[in-house]
Amino acid sequence: MLSESRRLILAAFAMGFSAVIVQLVLMRELLCAFSGNEIMLGIALGGWLLTTGIGSLLGRSANRLRKPAIFLVAGFALLAALPIAQVFTLRVVRDIVFTRGAAVGVGETVLATLAILLPYCIVSGCMLTLTCEALARYESRRAIGRVYFADSMGSIAGGIVFCFVLAGRLDHFMILMIASMFILLVGWMLCFPSPADQLPNQNDKRPMVPGAILTAMVMIMIVVAVLTDPDAITTRLQYPRQNILYRGNSPYGRLVVTETDAQLNFILNGQPYVSTGNIEQVEETAHYAMIQASTPCKVLLVGGGISGTAKEILKYGIDEITCVELDPRILDVGRGFLGGNLDDPRIRLVSNDGRLFIKTTDGKYDVVIIDAPEPATLQANRFYTDSFYREVKRILAPGGILCFALGDYANYISREQARMLSSARRTLETCYRNVLLIPGGRIFLLASDAPLHSDIARRLKERKIPVVHVTHSYLDAMLTPDRIAEVQRASNESAEINKDFSPALYDYYLRRWVSQFKTQFGMLEGILAIALFTYLFLMRPAPFAVFASGFAASALEIILLLGFQVLYGCLYNQIGLVVTMFMTGLAAGSYYANRRLSAGNRTLLGAMMFVMAGFSLALPLIFVALHRFGAAPESLPAVRMTINVLTLMLGGIAGVIFPLASQLQGDGAAHVSSRLYTADFIGASLGALLVSTLLIPLTGITGACALTALLNLAGGTFVIFRKG
Repeated sequence: MLSESRRLILAAFAMGFSAVIVQLVLMRELLCAFSGNEIMLGIALGGWLLTTGIGSLLGRSANRLRKPAIFLVAGFALLAALPIAQVFTLRVVRDIVFTRGAAVGVGETVLATLAILLPYCIVSGCMLTLTCEALARYESRRAIGRVYFADSMGSIAGGIVFCFVLAGRLDHFMILMIASMFILLVGWMLCFPSPADQLPNQNDKRPMVPGAILTAMVMIMIVVAVLTDPDAITTRLQYPRQNILYRGNSPYGRLVVTETDAQLNFILNGQPYVSTGNIEQVEETAHYAMIQASTPCKVLLVGGGISGTAKEILKYGIDEITCVELDPRILDVGRGFLGGNLDDPRIRLVSNDGRLFIKTTDGKYDVVIIDAPEPATLQANRFYTDSFYREVKRILAPGGILCFALGDYANYISREQARMLSSARRTLETCYRNVLLIPGGRIFLLASDAPLHSDIARRLKERKIPVVHVTHSYLDAMLTPDRIAEVQRASNESAEINKDFSPALYDYYLRRWVSQFKTQFGMLEGILAIALFTYLFLMRPAPFAVFASGFAASALEIILLLGFQVLYGCLYNQIGLVVTMFMTGLAAGSYYANRRLSAGNRTLLGAMMFVMAGFSLALPLIFVALHRFGAAPESLPAVRMTINVLTLMLGGIAGVIFPLASQLQGDGAAHVSSRLYTADFIGASLGALLVSTLLIPLTGITGACALTALLNLAGGTFVIFRKG
């Protein structure tokens, strides 16, 4: 039988395992329910960390509990039941509270996200503090560090299992049930104390009721999993007047296929991806670019392969079209429902990251069409940068054409959209001699070193290309002198060139997105800002060090993920490996600090803060070197390895700091763990939110890393020179 201390370590492991799976599932569901841009990601991640920190703060009263292990059992029951209820509530209530299909503003998104995350995160944060207090009664000196290590190891295991085993095979409810049953089994073990570990003069006869409750919950989950299908039920409630043809998860998100009045709708992560019958968009995507080439032979289409664009391109008598799609599930499901769009032998389907394919292919193409999402995320922004346009130029045949669309156009261009167009045009002009803007249903940008032509209708007629919507009359209505002049004027606005590590276009997109809502700095935001500054001002040195370290760990991990996507491509398994490397470094650092470093070493803690600052300052220089080195396809494996090593180092530095800080505190375990976990979670939440939505768009990675370094330099100085 396991000793009581080992059971508590296992409990911390189980909490980390469950929490990371619940976090990933809820992040996906929130992206489906609201908007999939970086603001939503920052809100979700920041809200998760903030509310968990609040839970840790509330758990400081654990030192008053005579039998904290009993409360751990009750907490485990809540951690098992809440995530399933939260996903069910999110899917069903979203369209009741907010207008179906309408965009939700930033303020409403923040409140809704906090309301969804709060129950689980409060309990999870309290449980961490409770575990520290319970373990401290058996091994007080290093209890907090051991819980931190076990929680980190659980997070590693949960991330690996989710990424490589569960995500592409099971729906979200089944994934949560697996995580819940694991944590219930561990909680059930805590119901039966080990006689050898009874503390002197302590009667630890635990009632059988908690064990019976946990056993009943496991049985109920098994029955629900076998006899019902919660995913099917909630999907039907999400799309009440549509016939659900397919629903499933891929490593990249949740895919649902519906049918409405003979129209098929592919919905990826809650957002429309492809709809049949949208012939106008398909024809514009294909013909504006294809009509520019006199005798095209090979075409590359990145994204939109199942929509019918590839079939439209075949009208030009080409030899081969290569369709690159990131998500293999979309291609598989597309073949099943839209096989007619893909069944020509001249269509070659490739499942790969579009930018990575372009960087590594040896082929030459007459036309490259990028049918990618707008630069609403840092991942999507990679397809609109000067480096990417140079990579495309490498694979273009002499006189080849690049084409993509950027935003709808309904006879009005806002200032934010104008800056987007200007940034895109100026960025293209750094690589190509000629750039042409075509104001169709969307604004299409074409670039080439050869002449480009705006007389689309005449050229279609001369080539005898059959069209349904992009006819002579349609083009006469769209390509009027005033529309062309308006687009040209807008593209001459003052704007920055879009770069991989200084994403100006992404910044302009976020400004445009936020401008759609009446977002103002109100009383609530002011109170929160004052509370944060007051909290930081009253901090002791050790919690401030943990706060700065948490900020740096979260911020620099996002920057490393951005660098990985830019340098290597958005390969899901590799991104999962980056996150796993960070958690591995975190666990290794905390283990080393617990076993090898002396307790209460204030100078060593300050030195580690300076090391974190130095790492932050070095990161932009490393990225510049990797960007140049990674231009050659054969160097990409070395680039990937370097990013993984850097991530491991970041996790290791952060992992050492937390146990060192815990050893400087003289209070009880509950107070110390509560104070440090709260500081860690609040720092990490600010790092995630500020870096992804503000610092990188405005200052690039150099400015974001400099601010992170400054914060950690201040933390190191504070620790060394101020007592208390």
